[in-house]
Amino acid sequence: MTNDQQLADLRKTYAQRTLTESEVAPNAVQQFRTWLDEALAAHLDEPTAMTLATVGADGQPSTRVVLLKGLPEDAGFLFYTNYNSRKGQELAHDALAALNFFWPGLERQVRVEGKVEKAPATTSDAYFQSRPRGSQLGAWASPQSQVIGSREELETREKEVEAQFSGQDLLPRPPHWGGYILRPTRIEFWQGRPSRLHDRILYEKDGEGWRRSRLAP
Repeated sequence: MTNDQQLADLRKTYAQRTLTESEVAPNAVQQFRTWLDEALAAHLDEPTAMTLATVGADGQPSTRVVLLKGLPEDAGFLFYTNYNSRKGQELAHDALAALNFFWPGLERQVRVEGKVEKAPATTSDAYFQSRPRGSQLGAWASPQSQVIGSREELETREKEVEAQFSGQDLLPRPPHWGGYILRPTRIEFWQGRPSRLHDRILYEKDGEGWRRSRLAP
């Protein structure tokens, strides 16, 4: 069993790259696109995976990993989920949220903060129709975040939904399922550097543009 000292001794030196003010794009989302393209080109595992943080009515923060599904108009981060899930309920209460991308293969991290809004119904409809049929059935069958009695109960629900839509090539999008867009007001780019003197470039929304500054590591 791993002990606390073994955990404390785990460390890695970051020395692959640098990050300077002169090399980043004026637009924060465009800069994110550049880094995402590099993560995709590097064939990292799940490069679109992002931790989504929300806050409940009781003030309790909650996080989970979701997948980025678009960057509409270079102005937001698009993801999909069940509107009745815990994250959906928390976003209905408080639309402020945060995202975190971590790409250890490139020694990079991106932190995003902003306000979340529902994506247009046409956007959610189009994406839902592009999903594999099994994923479509799952969206109908799963009462996401609710307590269920067993795995068998969930599988029974899936079979019932499959029978309900038997013979239909295209399933309609469930009314409780769709997209959200986080409109960023702050985006921080973190590049690992030696001696823990990491590079941190912060973008803050300033009217229609972005203001950039360097943060101490």
